[in-house]
Amino acid sequence: MGGYLPSSPPDHGWRTERFAGGGDPLEVALPVFDATGMAALAGQIRDEARAVLGAMPVDAIAAAIDAAAERMLDRAHPLRRQAEALLPIVTGYDAESVRLGLTATFRNFRLPQLRRFLAADFPDPGMLDGFRPMPRGGLARAWGPALLLHVWAGNVPGLPVWGLARGLLVKAGTIGKVSATEPLLAGWFAGLLAEVEPRLAGCLGILCWKGGADPAEDAAFEAADTVVAYGGNATLAAIRNRLPATTRFVGHGHKVSFALVSREALTAGRAAVAAGLAARDIARFEQQGCFAPQMIFAERGGAVDPAAFARHLAAALAAAEARHPRRALSLAEAAALAGWRDGEQARAMMEPGRSVMFGPDLGWCVSYADAAEPLRPAALNRSVTVVALDALEEAAALVAPFRDLLQGAGVAAPPRRLHALAEALGAVGVTRIAALGAMTVPEAGWHNDGRFNLLDLVTMTEIEPAAEAQAELYAPYAD
Repeated sequence: MGGYLPSSPPDHGWRTERFAGGGDPLEVALPVFDATGMAALAGQIRDEARAVLGAMPVDAIAAAIDAAAERMLDRAHPLRRQAEALLPIVTGYDAESVRLGLTATFRNFRLPQLRRFLAADFPDPGMLDGFRPMPRGGLARAWGPALLLHVWAGNVPGLPVWGLARGLLVKAGTIGKVSATEPLLAGWFAGLLAEVEPRLAGCLGILCWKGGADPAEDAAFEAADTVVAYGGNATLAAIRNRLPATTRFVGHGHKVSFALVSREALTAGRAAVAAGLAARDIARFEQQGCFAPQMIFAERGGAVDPAAFARHLAAALAAAEARHPRRALSLAEAAALAGWRDGEQARAMMEPGRSVMFGPDLGWCVSYADAAEPLRPAALNRSVTVVALDALEEAAALVAPFRDLLQGAGVAAPPRRLHALAEALGAVGVTRIAALGAMTVPEAGWHNDGRFNLLDLVTMTEIEPAAEAQAELYAPYAD
């Protein structure tokens, strides 16, 4: 069973999704509502959250998230065992990749990380509990939305957990729409939160409906104060156009990431290590997240030239395929990958210095370009282009035309060059500089798309210094 509902929900039905990612087929039952039921559920969650979350200190909410995450990090816990057993069937990812991904995800939801998450956006997280002094004078308090609606994509397992944490930390009642391609983890975690902190049980709802064609979706959009959505740019535009004018909308659309490998990282002892780190970023979740690299700029001048680095990368991807086989592709994905490979081969026949390497059944594919070229998306599913540059500083100009699509860059370079490259890349729109090998594991408090995770959700009430001063005139001790 998937999804999550508070106790005594409005009348609803069920839908069944079937998965056959390996072994016996799996059937998942998911709750569904009509428009009337969705409106009633939204009102129920809104009222419960206002009464419960408003009275809970934010640190107590963070402690509950930490307690639930601790259980998901315990491989002996029944729910963790269930996740390791069923998520490979649902997602198609190999079991070891799922295990590693679960651990990497839930480590970010321990109490120290959650406190950093809060501190990244609020100089005093206590302003979520009450009025706090402001540096310029006066007082301020942050208010989360009464009802927050998340529309999650299903390409990266664990993404909904971030959304649940965001909503709870700003004390918002939350309805989450999960993708039919991965409808389990968010509901499981919501249930675990209710188990470790029963006061949260009525503040969450995890559902799955067909976007754009379900009257229940209109009811959810109408009820929400804030909508956070992930997906393609066309999908986000369609959602925005359907929202009431007063509803706050936070959209996370399609983005592209890339990597840079300096000559200092291309020594005889370091090049293979850098290639292994890059392969980790490429293979983890098959580049389905926007933070996975699709192009790698490699610098000349090291003991290992960029072409040799591309061969190291091919070997590392082959080793990754042996350890963590790529998930089965849909017909569309397989066709896109084959088409990309064929296009790269055609270019290799016409352009000196270009080559293509790929594994059996296109389990991975590395294209190499010996001349500088602008950023180009790959076909995902372990496909990447390595581009040789005389100097890494050229990369900023090569990616600048795609400013609106840029997200992160993984950089393997010494400190002075790291900082200089970060300055240049930030100026053209890159919002995250990561370590090579850690591009697909963002740290707690990272600013997705360069935006504030929590501040984007709240409104502020301020008591101005003059109002405080005037209040003194009316105090009993003023006479």
